[in-house]
Amino acid sequence: MTEAESWVKPALNLTVYRTGRPTFVMIRIAAILLILSVVQAEAAPAAGAPRILRYVSQRPEKAYLREGPTYAHKVLWIYRHRGYPFAVIAEFDVWRRVQTPDGTVGWMASSMLSDQRTVLVTGKGQVKLTADADGGKVVALADPGAIASLRSCARDACRIHGEKVDGWIAKSRIWGVGADEVFDKLRRR
Repeated sequence: MTEAESWVKPALNLTVYRTGRPTFVMIRIAAILLILSVVQAEAAPAAGAPRILRYVSQRPEKAYLREGPTYAHKVLWIYRHRGYPFAVIAEFDVWRRVQTPDGTVGWMASSMLSDQRTVLVTGKGQVKLTADADGGKVVALADPGAIASLRSCARDACRIHGEKVDGWIAKSRIWGVGADEVFDKLRRR
């Protein structure tokens, strides 16, 4: 045996047992780990983006967003608009971890939230509300920051209702609905 062979041989024996063959257990473990890593990579949301469980809205006129899931935690923000939309990203007991349209994350008591769906008009400048999902007659103009009830959603637009106005708005101009969400009617709770 040469000096080079003696140096290489121990490295080769790491995966070989007394029989001189790799064991099927090691191969199976390696395959399972590979499959789990692929599944986890596909299931993970984009970096920094929390997974949204559902959308909700503010129930009372005044709601408190807190650092943690107890009344003892510091109040981060006070929201003063009934119907303001939030995205629920986690739950703990009677507390919901929510994200606001501007990306702020905190905890709210579930009693402060309603399952009624609302949306917030976003972007710059007024946006047209049309009679049909595909366009058509303009029935109103919505200002950024306006809050409306959500009625239904098609692929690219959602039907909203607010102060004597009912129409369709582009999904790209509202917050409070998923990009792939499509439905005809919302259930009443």
